[in-house]
Amino acid sequence: MPGKAKLKAYRRGHTSEAFAAFALMVKGYRIVARRYRTKSGEIDIIARRGTLVAIVEVKARPNLSQAMDAISPSAQGRIEAAADLWLARQRDYARLNLRFDMVAVLPWHWPIHVPNIFQGRN
Repeated sequence: MPGKAKLKAYRRGHTSEAFAAFALMVKGYRIVARRYRTKSGEIDIIARRGTLVAIVEVKARPNLSQAMDAISPSAQGRIEAAADLWLARQRDYARLNLRFDMVAVLPWHWPIHVPNIFQGRN
C-alpha cells in the first residue's frame, strides 16, 4: 500500500527534523523556522546564532556519505532560491551572514552537523 510507505517516510522526516533542531539548539542556535515553504521549495530548518543564519537541510540516511550525496545540485538550487526569498523578508538582511549546512541523522548516532555543505551563488 503506497499510502502507508509515504506516511512512514513523512513521520521519519518529521522526527529527524525535530532531532536535528534539538541538536542545533544544544550547539547554541535558535531555530527561526522549520519546514519553511516558498514557491521555490522548502527549507528544513532555518537556524540563527548572532548574525549567522544557517539554512539547514536534514537528511536521514544509513551513513554520512549517503546523506551528503543526497543533496543534488538541483536540490541545492531549490534550497538557495527558497533561502533568497526568506532573506528578502528579513529587516536586518544586510547584516546577516548566510550559510548552507546539513544535519545527517544516522541510526543510533547523535546528529552530525556539517557546516557549509555547499556554497551559494553569492
